Amino acid sequence: MTYKNVIYLVLLVAFFSCKSQMIKEETPIKAKNVILLIGDGTGLSQVSSAFYFKKTSPNYARFKYIGLINTSSSREDITDSSAGGTAFASGVKTYNGAVGVADDSTEVKNIVEIASLQHIKTGLVSTSSIQHATPASFYAHVTNRGLYEDIAADMVGSDIDFFAGGGTKFFNKRKDGKNLLEALKMKGFGIDTMALGDFAEIKQQSKMAYLLAEEHMDPMAKGRGDFLPKATELGIQFLTKDVANSDFFIMIEGSQVDWGGHDNNADYLISELIDFDDAIGKALDFAEKDGNTLVIVTADHETGGFTLSSTVKKTEDGESYSDYNEITGTFSTNGHSATLIPVFAYGPGAEAFSGVYENTEIFHKILEATNWDKRN
Repeated sequence: MTYKNVIYLVLLVAFFSCKSQMIKEETPIKAKNVILLIGDGTGLSQVSSAFYFKKTSPNYARFKYIGLINTSSSREDITDSSAGGTAFASGVKTYNGAVGVADDSTEVKNIVEIASLQHIKTGLVSTSSIQHATPASFYAHVTNRGLYEDIAADMVGSDIDFFAGGGTKFFNKRKDGKNLLEALKMKGFGIDTMALGDFAEIKQQSKMAYLLAEEHMDPMAKGRGDFLPKATELGIQFLTKDVANSDFFIMIEGSQVDWGGHDNNADYLISELIDFDDAIGKALDFAEKDGNTLVIVTADHETGGFTLSSTVKKTEDGESYSDYNEITGTFSTNGHSATLIPVFAYGPGAEAFSGVYENTEIFHKILEATNWDKRN
């Protein structure tokens, strides 16, 4: 072998060695855990209200990667929560009113079912009943979101490990006379219908359910307190308590931002949005310490056509003018709107949530970030 050939061979080996090292270094880290926070009815103006009305810095400001989603359902330009929730949970567009089924009413597998096959722990938290459209989309399969007793039965058959919210009556005051709370106990659930406990009180349980209202939780203005951020923190603690099996998925819903929008009640909406932002803070605090957790914050749709307007006032002469130093929340509808919805992401795979895309991509991007659908 000539001297030139030796030099060529050495350079060739070095090149492919460097290229192999570069490829290895550029392989993205997969997330072990996912926290999906859904502020029901929360559009950009709702998010913006935290920057004007929250007394502390909003947790929304802690995100680097931000995108936008189109929320239209399979048959309507404007979605409802069940079609929106199903898009997130299963990655398919469906009709308004559908929970966990496709447009042709066939069942579609949700992310909880996919993750559970990989022994990933799963949880749900909501300020509505746990059978309401958004949380139901992550464990139930019904053709109409109003079938609350059927949805409750699907919870018993699901692999959920932790849940907190309202909806006791759909388990124990049913038309069929069944007491599904007993069925939950048979599946290993500890059940508390009084208040959120401390982690030390529940860490020996294999599964845990908090059902703290007959139907929906009270609004913040009527004394709900710190349920949502506390349940977020407690759910994470519970799902990560087994060191050998601590990977998890949890969905946390701030349900009543939506209801403030439907009521065209700015005070109601803003108080719920600030509470939701506090829950975001708990999720981010954990993710920053953990390093393996993907946090996604978004909404199923916007409600109320909410706008942060200048306050209209009158001069001494009775003429109207806009005071640009004072903000008033105003509305254009009592229903949902078709506006694009922001997506905020933090952690491994967060960069993929930038851009503009369909709401169904949230599901696919989560699976890409975790490989939960491709593990052996």
